[in-house]
Amino acid sequence: QVQLVESGGGLVQAGGSLRLSCAASGRIFKITVMAWYRQAPGKQRELVARITGVANKMYADSVRGRFTISRDNAKNTVYLQMNSLEPEDTAVYYCSAFAQLTLFDRGSDYWGQGTQVTVSS
Repeated sequence: QVQLVESGGGLVQAGGSLRLSCAASGRIFKITVMAWYRQAPGKQRELVARITGVANKMYADSVRGRFTISRDNAKNTVYLQMNSLEPEDTAVYYCSAFAQLTLFDRGSDYWGQGTQVTVSS
């Protein structure tokens, strides 16, 4: 199994910054994709940013230009640098990884427990 542990959430004023981290551990052969999702109260979970390999990145329109996703493959860790935060960014942020446990494993999605980000106006 793969365990994902997020950290770095908290309370910040509008215009401020936070950096989220997510470390994957367990019997991992390969992680192909790592991503950040978020879910605000009363809303569906949405994709915030995704990174495949180290250079193929995509962002939701609402965060492009403000958030940056990066990854350290040696540490099986993904980061989300969040700048110019807005109250609308308030949500629980979840890390996900598409990982293979062995060479012959087709892979599965794994999720972290989430970390709260609250942006005050």
